[in-house]
Amino acid sequence: MKAEYINPFYKAAQDVFERMLDLSTERINLGVVEEMVTGKEANVIIGMTGDLAGTVLFSFPKKMTFEMVKIMSGLEVDKLDSFVTSALGEVANIISGNAATYLSLEEYNCDIVPPQIIIGTNKSISLATDKALFLTLRTEIGEFDINLSIKERSNRQ
Repeated sequence: MKAEYINPFYKAAQDVFERMLDLSTERINLGVVEEMVTGKEANVIIGMTGDLAGTVLFSFPKKMTFEMVKIMSGLEVDKLDSFVTSALGEVANIISGNAATYLSLEEYNCDIVPPQIIIGTNKSISLATDKALFLTLRTEIGEFDINLSIKERSNRQ
């Protein structure tokens, strides 16, 4: 897995948080992990297909998720219900779609699949690669993680 795959996701997350939530993001951790595990309470999995295939895992703390929904909708929420998880899934979907657009500038033709929501910590996600890249971003409402396990298709044209 190439480390440069993470940059489009980082840039897309910065863009989405700035435009949708009026929040700046700061990269505070970047590393490699041997397994992807839901590290926070609210998680979104996005699959990638095309020239690059695999899985992207977004992990958000519950409190941050509630703040994000409050900023987007103006509503106070206190449960990870279908409204909250739908909003969270859409944020991750937009980040991933924008990242796919950035990847297309690097000549990768990629698509994303609809998000899957996982509530809870310490749930293992299967990897498309031997290792995954791990990125932690900080905002003024909390820190969230992006795990990336994607690989280039061997028969890419």
